[in-house]
Amino acid sequence: MPIADLRKLFSAGLLLAVFLTTASAQRSRANNPSPAIPANILLRIIRAEDERRWGPDLQSLLGEKDAKVRNLAALAAGRIGDERAVTALVELLQKDSDNDVRQMAAFAVGEIESPIRADALIEVLGPPARPSGRAPEFEAEVRGRAIEALGKIAAALPDSEKDRKRVYGEAILNALKFEAGQRSMPDRLIILLGLTAALRAKPDSAGPVIKQFLNYSDPRIVADALNTLARLRLKDGNEEARQLLVKHEDPIVRANAARVLGATEDKQSFDALLDRALRDNDLRVRVSAIRALGGLKDKRATVQLSRRGVQLFKTAHLNNGSGRARNEGLEILTALGLIPAGTAQKTSGEEAAAIIELSLAVRAMSNENIPEDEIAHARETPGEYVQYLKGFESAAELPSNSGLQKTFYSWSSITARAAGLGELGRIKPQQPIEVATAAQLQLRRMLDDRRTPPQAIPNILTAYAVFKLKDLGGLARTYLGNDDVIVRATAAELLGEVPPDEANARVLIDALRVELPRIEKGEMNDASLAILDALAKQKSAAANDALKTALDSSDHLIRRKAVALLKANGIGDFSTRIGTVRTRNSDLDYRRAIARIGKHVTATVVTTKGSFVIEFLAEDAPLTVDNFIMLARKGFFNGQTIPRVVPNFVIQAGDPRGDTNGGPGYQIRCEINEVPYERGAVGMALSGKDTGGSQWFVTHSPQPHLDGGYTVFGRVISGMEVVDNIARGDIIRRVIVNERQV
Repeated sequence: MPIADLRKLFSAGLLLAVFLTTASAQRSRANNPSPAIPANILLRIIRAEDERRWGPDLQSLLGEKDAKVRNLAALAAGRIGDERAVTALVELLQKDSDNDVRQMAAFAVGEIESPIRADALIEVLGPPARPSGRAPEFEAEVRGRAIEALGKIAAALPDSEKDRKRVYGEAILNALKFEAGQRSMPDRLIILLGLTAALRAKPDSAGPVIKQFLNYSDPRIVADALNTLARLRLKDGNEEARQLLVKHEDPIVRANAARVLGATEDKQSFDALLDRALRDNDLRVRVSAIRALGGLKDKRATVQLSRRGVQLFKTAHLNNGSGRARNEGLEILTALGLIPAGTAQKTSGEEAAAIIELSLAVRAMSNENIPEDEIAHARETPGEYVQYLKGFESAAELPSNSGLQKTFYSWSSITARAAGLGELGRIKPQQPIEVATAAQLQLRRMLDDRRTPPQAIPNILTAYAVFKLKDLGGLARTYLGNDDVIVRATAAELLGEVPPDEANARVLIDALRVELPRIEKGEMNDASLAILDALAKQKSAAANDALKTALDSSDHLIRRKAVALLKANGIGDFSTRIGTVRTRNSDLDYRRAIARIGKHVTATVVTTKGSFVIEFLAEDAPLTVDNFIMLARKGFFNGQTIPRVVPNFVIQAGDPRGDTNGGPGYQIRCEINEVPYERGAVGMALSGKDTGGSQWFVTHSPQPHLDGGYTVFGRVISGMEVVDNIARGDIIRRVIVNERQV
């Protein structure tokens, strides 16, 4: 919107009437409209939150007469993450008369991740006392958010706090036991949030407790219980999981059952997993079963999976580039790459022929190298793989595609080859010296070729590091001066992985002196953050002194990182140096963002596979929504490649580099909220708190482990079949934003 139009819209003295709903996402917003909050109060809250500034002004709003203001101020305090807010939030949790405020206070304490008043959360988790005037269903919501918060706090505790973590884990399990043992209807929200809390806290003896929820009639509870068992690799529910895999009507339950059996390497489930991998009518189940077979590492799956893969890649080639078929085929390649090759389990002639046919089908689909294919080829026949590579003397001779995707494939083919070469260093038992030497030589040729695109270099360096050669430190030091910020970040990470060395410390100190001024000029901070991590591992006085220089950076993330590293190294607590964020936003930006609250705001994302429509949640994440819309209206997303697709998980977009490392040149603050990651949720991709920028993702299925950890700022309301059909390398042609009054 032009500045002139904004000035007309927001004339001097105008107060906006906005609608703000911060009650739990488990309730229907349509049935619970929220009265307006004056814009001047809302602006105070949103500005403090954006600046990450906790102080008397925001604290005073926790005592406002209007419960909606207290609710929103509590959420802001949690997002800011300042430990000093915990006491005030706990007082709300214990004493406030409004249950929406109490549950939000509990949620906010979890966001801060401080254990200083976790006792208050444990007290709330005890058997419900049903205080006078509080309906049981609302009291349950408070208990649900308390158990969620306790899980986050437990997950954030350092290893030195094992006893405290055990206490929190026991409290979570006791709350789940209470719900499982109720004769009357147990509370669904407490169970769902409790299962995710157990996933985060990893309490001892969690398996028998979680297993109880596998016989529930609610498919979402069953699916979440399986998700927790899978992520904790617990075998307690394997017998039930085998039955659920083949008999349950809900595809998410079947998919998660497959995940449990694969994560725990349940050999008894081989036949059922193979059957579901080949014959289930839901892609999400087939994908999970294929991955599980990779986890079992049983070569009996090789022939049938390979033949299925051939069919899929032929379908993808003939059926207008079917993304579904391609994605499923890539999962088969990944699974085959996990199955041990040679030695202990000899490859039969039929297996070898099936794998060769699959590889040919992949290459017939498009003139490109695919990481999954390269890794599978390298693992199956290491000697043949390196012999084949001798025909390629440089990176420039690798295949590349044409048309819109030429740039993407010109370097992605190289990174695919690097992935295959790196895999030769991971195979157990260790490969003959001539195989390893040939792989190392090829990787060095790629690095030495000046035509190698910068996007490929980080992957090549990472693959080379697998072989743990003596020259790795010197090579990393060389690339620490590269023009590309991600290359420099990768070099710093590698230096952090080699044993502490005076030469490395000196180079890292010099690199930090060069890197910090670059941030002041607007360059990405990835390299600076990686250098700080590497310096902290040097454990020297000079390195720690260099860390202190980062405390003067204008970048909030750099200061926060330096404070954390100095504290971990025992140098001191410099928390007061974190300060506030020097935000890019003005009052005009804040007003534009909150003006969308109450409107129906959508974006139509037009891709090479078709279009889908996102409905934005301006109430829950106003600044994140505004950031996306402003980028879209500038054409930022137009022509970008979709670099990451993980079937039955997410598609990820918004990266101008195309390698999942790019961004708009700045970071935005997280706006974590209570909206759950259901199928079609749109969230911000992060590499840590407040590191979002332009990368976003859409979930294929419920992902409860992401809840309360990544900003949800929209949901797909039409075109999910298009999302399901998108494959890595597809293109976003344009994004069209529409705003209208409801």
